[in-house]
Amino acid sequence: MLLAFVISAKAQLPKHEVRAVWLTTIGGIDWPHSYSKTTQQQELISILDQLQQAGINTVLIQTRVRATTIFPTTTEPWDGCITGWVGKSPGYDPLQMCIDECHKRGMECHAWIVTIPVGKWNGTGCKQLRQKYPTLIRKIGDEGYMNPEMPETGDYLAKFCAEVTRKYDVDGIHLDYIRYPETWKLKVSRPQGRQYITSIVTKIHRAVKSLKPWVKLSCSPIGKYDDLARYKSSGWNANTTVCQDAQGWLRDGLMDALFPMMYFQGNNFYPFAVDWQEHSYGRIVAPGLAVYMMHPREKNWDLDVITREMSVLRQIGLGFTFFRSKFFTDNTKGIYDFTRDFNITPALIPPMTWTGKAAPSAVSQLNVKRGMSADILSWQKAADYSDGDYLLYNVYASESLPVDINNPENLIAVRQRDLSITVPHNGRTFYYAVTAMNRYGLESQPVNMKASEAFGNGKPLNFRQLIIGNKLKKYKMTKK
Repeated sequence: MLLAFVISAKAQLPKHEVRAVWLTTIGGIDWPHSYSKTTQQQELISILDQLQQAGINTVLIQTRVRATTIFPTTTEPWDGCITGWVGKSPGYDPLQMCIDECHKRGMECHAWIVTIPVGKWNGTGCKQLRQKYPTLIRKIGDEGYMNPEMPETGDYLAKFCAEVTRKYDVDGIHLDYIRYPETWKLKVSRPQGRQYITSIVTKIHRAVKSLKPWVKLSCSPIGKYDDLARYKSSGWNANTTVCQDAQGWLRDGLMDALFPMMYFQGNNFYPFAVDWQEHSYGRIVAPGLAVYMMHPREKNWDLDVITREMSVLRQIGLGFTFFRSKFFTDNTKGIYDFTRDFNITPALIPPMTWTGKAAPSAVSQLNVKRGMSADILSWQKAADYSDGDYLLYNVYASESLPVDINNPENLIAVRQRDLSITVPHNGRTFYYAVTAMNRYGLESQPVNMKASEAFGNGKPLNFRQLIIGNKLKKYKMTKK
């Protein structure tokens, strides 16, 4: 019997929701598609523009590929996706560029770290690791894997993630393949295997959080945690098959978020999505959706397979993540168009309430200067009571006072670093509210302000065309 869900035609739009995309760099399959520095930088900007315009607020960029990287480090060589040659520098830092461009657009950028697999046995990354650590890498077929049963694996990965955290203003460290390979002949008990993998996670957690406790630690577990009472996992699950106790990592505070790879449909999807929600322990869960499966060369799924899954995830309070970016931005079977309308209002990332940190103070000296065509808002920096290294600001607008900051339809700009913003008013009088937000996503109390009297009657304000810092940015909301 198919598990039934009632999908509301007018589901409540959430103020907080993770809307994420995996941006894959291995082989340049999502990005980059050129070895030209200028071309690949322009392409990245174009991709991020598309993602922003569709309401995506989280980018997971593949940073450690297969014991190779897309950033400069003496630990591992450059991946060949950037220049065509493993070990060759492109003359710029792609990870830094992605972080900067995401932050300009009010999006989070997470460094996606492929952990256990290290590529072809005779590939440059694997070979260099074998030379440094002769007993650490295990060969299965023609592939190399870090041995999860050796403590050096956790030490190495923790040091690597600490380097990324220390050097870059990432919003998250996202662990991929943090599990036993499915081809590994497990010679220890399942509880012992889970203990080995959890030990690696624990070391990474300590390394990251000791440097920047606001950086989210997440992973992409197998899409089914384990067998359910009524629905079996058909032998493929995280907890038993590959010793990946992802729900336990949420429960025990080792992870802030999960992005389960739920590349299924029907009863292979919905009951297991509910299971993730019921065992989220108040933390972030944003299941991965297989938009690639809609491609005719894959499974040729209909669009409504994915759109129904998105609607149910929103209904039960979870986010969603697309695999992969190119299938999304290529608008496969209309998924980009649907998502742009589905995300008709912006959304903030759910706050890290479990950290026990305090929200910032309210902003001070909020001013609104009325111009012929736009209102210019400015404010003084708020005080932060957490250990984050800077504050962000959210701006709300409404035709009534006080501005309801719990209504996402009033949210017009998110995660701004600047202390001012320009908003076209089209002759209408609006009330504004500004909140400060720390790196944990905790918001201050709002400060409200009314714009001066309008010049004439004008037309309704269209927040799809919002000018911030003289640069046009498109938001999916129209005030009527």
